[in-house]
Amino acid sequence: MAILEETARRLNRIERLSVSRDALLSQHTRFGIGGPASILVEAPDAESFIQALQIAGSSGLETVVIGAGTNLIVSDAGYRGLVLKLTSRDLAFDGTRVRAAAGAPLQSLVDAAIDHGLQGLESMTGIPGFVGAAVYGNAGAYGHSISERVVSVEFFDGRETRRFDKASCQFRYRESIFKRHKDWIVFHAVFELVPADRAALRAAADKINAVRNAKYPPTMKCAGSIFKNFLLADLPPQVAAQIPPASIIEGKVPSAWFLEQVGAKGMREGGIEVAPYHANLIYNVGNGTASELLAVIRELKRRVRDRFGIDVQEEVQYLGCGQQ
Repeated sequence: MAILEETARRLNRIERLSVSRDALLSQHTRFGIGGPASILVEAPDAESFIQALQIAGSSGLETVVIGAGTNLIVSDAGYRGLVLKLTSRDLAFDGTRVRAAAGAPLQSLVDAAIDHGLQGLESMTGIPGFVGAAVYGNAGAYGHSISERVVSVEFFDGRETRRFDKASCQFRYRESIFKRHKDWIVFHAVFELVPADRAALRAAADKINAVRNAKYPPTMKCAGSIFKNFLLADLPPQVAAQIPPASIIEGKVPSAWFLEQVGAKGMREGGIEVAPYHANLIYNVGNGTASELLAVIRELKRRVRDRFGIDVQEEVQYLGCGQQ
């Protein structure tokens, strides 16, 4: 307790930081699930974030960095340590390039690009979360990924701020080098876009958003799809042979197809339910717990493994779940 109090005092000396004790992380995740963090720190810029990170490191407390919490499952017990959140939101346009802060909502970036008559990010409309997390997980939709437009990424490696070009980021389907180096923190990303008609871009984005909202209503407490889709080429031949051609989209097989075969739709555990219309959409009905959510995820993974001999892999990240 003395360490927590001393750490909180040190953090409070940094004027720009917002420091909270025992803040409920359920208020910082789209699932609306999660117990308290011992200390929650929100930093509005890279400089104050680094200062907070250095204090956290010297304190000896367990420390984790989160974004908007749209893809995060937090333990019912919360997190016994320090949670850092970068809330910088700056967007700076220079011709066809835009430099976006990691804490900017992805939708804000999409809308600003459209307002500037720049094409390349409109397929990301409706995807919740921050720009930093989108780069971290190479977010995408409708056959496109955010990495297609990345020029460079600025990040902190624990010692210094560095910049990687696109190739160095090692982007793959829902993967990047940052996902493999969880102690590297994305600060900014630069995107190269293409001039286009503003009205046409807005119309395309609105059409995508309407489809997304029908599937994932903005008020739904969920993380979108729970499991990653499969690359057809990576599947065992005996499994690939079972998949109807109509279910293969641009070389990918939706995890929802496998989940549907094992009876996922409509499955329920307490306050957690699998949507009756989408086997890869798990949501909090209103009073669900992390324990119930984890039970559903484990059961679905078991069913697919038993039926097909393959493992569905989560897109979501976990926090404190080993502390339950």
